[in-house]
Amino acid sequence: MKTRAKLIEVAQQIVAVQGYSALRVEDVVEQAGVAKGTLFSHFKDKDGLLAVLIGAEIMAKLDQMETHGQPNTINEVIDRLSPLLTFIATDRVIFELLLRYSGSTGAEIDEVVTAGLVRQVTLFAGWLTELQHTSVVRDDSPAELLSEGIQAFLYHVLALWFCMEHTNADSPATSLQPFLHSWLAPKS
Repeated sequence: MKTRAKLIEVAQQIVAVQGYSALRVEDVVEQAGVAKGTLFSHFKDKDGLLAVLIGAEIMAKLDQMETHGQPNTINEVIDRLSPLLTFIATDRVIFELLLRYSGSTGAEIDEVVTAGLVRQVTLFAGWLTELQHTSVVRDDSPAELLSEGIQAFLYHVLALWFCMEHTNADSPATSLQPFLHSWLAPKS
């Protein structure tokens, strides 16, 4: 466990300076003072190590979102989502890994990534249930379904963000606004 913790610590230090895209197995094992095989005995591959790092950061963002409490408007929902979106938008590797390890674009699954996605949808559904009681969001669909839609729009906006070189918006959260207002606003 000490070796695994050391590998994670070294990888976090490298990522803090160089970013997720720059993480190389060779640098991690050299700085940790272990053989390459040791890293692979703890993580399937470099992406397995990245999944642990990114999964932990996603969970930290969700912790922050929960501490801010119940949003009262659709714009407050978007504000709560902004740090998560901003984190994922910082590096294409984060986005691609989340898609791949969530099972969205491949058969690979990572427990921490999956747990983060489930936790997001559960958190969103809780918010929406409360907002449905106050008629802030539509109540013609279950909160769980609406929260799945939020998740879909998050990934759609992020995909556009990386494809379009983010020229049309100040931030992914700004890009998310029209989608969530259309999706969540009560029908007249």
